[in-house]
Amino acid sequence: MDPIKIIEKYYDKNSNLYNILVRHSIKVCDKALMIADKHPELHVDRKFIKEASMLHDIGIFKTNAPDIECYGSHEYIEHGYLGSEIVFNEGYPRHALVCERHTGMGLTLEWIIQSNLPVPHRDMMPVSVEEQIICYADKFYSKTKFDKEQSIEKILSKLSKYDENQARKFIQWNERFG
Repeated sequence: MDPIKIIEKYYDKNSNLYNILVRHSIKVCDKALMIADKHPELHVDRKFIKEASMLHDIGIFKTNAPDIECYGSHEYIEHGYLGSEIVFNEGYPRHALVCERHTGMGLTLEWIIQSNLPVPHRDMMPVSVEEQIICYADKFYSKTKFDKEQSIEKILSKLSKYDENQARKFIQWNERFG
């Protein structure tokens, strides 16, 4: 499977949005692979991490996020499940789960309902270690400042704005993967 070929089915490779998506995804992929290499005891599937981390944000073009050249009709928080539908329809259900489960530190059904989020009412928490590593690695890179890794403090500040449980989960994973 070549994730770039899948991305190019949905993105014009000469567009700013394609550049934003691919540059961000490469950074996340590199960080996730570094974590995998640092933790051989986890026995992760490196090939899967490489493919899934490149596809994790494929749904962003369907959202309205003009600061990253997205002019779709959905809210940004929906990009995970929207990307999951795309990747599932491409024939990669396991990769689709990464798309769906990487938003924040994952979305519990309880939090989705409590916060009235515009996403399907189902648990969207990273389950496999590969899903967790990609979700964790994703928090270090924004789509507007590609080359600058965000500090732990900045990540925790952003996550805490939404839910303290999100920040606590990041701290746990930082102890495990950091």
